[in-house]
Amino acid sequence: MNLDHIYQGQTLILGHRGASAYAPMNTIPAFELAVQQGADGVELDVHLSKDGHLIVLHDFTVDHTTVSTGYAKDMTLAQLKELDPGNKFSTAFAGTRIPTLDEVFEAVGQNFRLINIEIKSVNIENTDGVEQATADCIQRHNLQNSVIISSFNPYALHRFRAIMPEVAIGYLYESDTTHTPAGNVALALMDGISYQARHPHHAIIDAAYMESAHSNGYRINTWTVNDPARALELQRIGVDAIITDKPDLMIETLRGAVG
Repeated sequence: MNLDHIYQGQTLILGHRGASAYAPMNTIPAFELAVQQGADGVELDVHLSKDGHLIVLHDFTVDHTTVSTGYAKDMTLAQLKELDPGNKFSTAFAGTRIPTLDEVFEAVGQNFRLINIEIKSVNIENTDGVEQATADCIQRHNLQNSVIISSFNPYALHRFRAIMPEVAIGYLYESDTTHTPAGNVALALMDGISYQARHPHHAIIDAAYMESAHSNGYRINTWTVNDPARALELQRIGVDAIITDKPDLMIETLRGAVG
């Protein structure tokens, strides 16, 4: 699967949950601000609500981003829509709601070269249907050529690959993942699936890592980079995309460096 049409020889800049330094994460205002700042794309997270709707939310609970508590999977879409992550972030965003993936695609789906969808699922080995719901949503909006599916869960990636083999996949992992028994098991599971990208935390990346990754045909999309000096270093050694809370700062830093 060739992704050259997405990367076009550049280090892409993706808004982490939108332009989340300046607007409530994983909300329409955060994604629209990423568009305004000139981001090449965004990274976002999806779960299923109790009644089977695909919602965009990072945590498994609503505790961090709203004044309510509880697991998103135990709430209906109507209940989730009563919550106000905007007001929790700043009164300037009061009235902002948790969006569905359909709503995000409708608002900004055509504005980006790449949308990184991270699949979240409480149950590691058994599906709650989130992979099928995600594939259906991508199909509805005809965005197969501009999305990449990532997850910390290799089982979820295997399930998604079986449902929608034409969409790119990225394996998501933290800096210490490969040095633990669980991490080694996860990497072994990924050996059984065709995937196009790796999404490591930036701390794991150096020139040797990049040389090995590219020689094996993987694009490297890394998170979460807000320091200009580190961003320049990552660009220099060939990272394919930087996921950042501050797309405007990264654009000024990286595009200015090569312009």
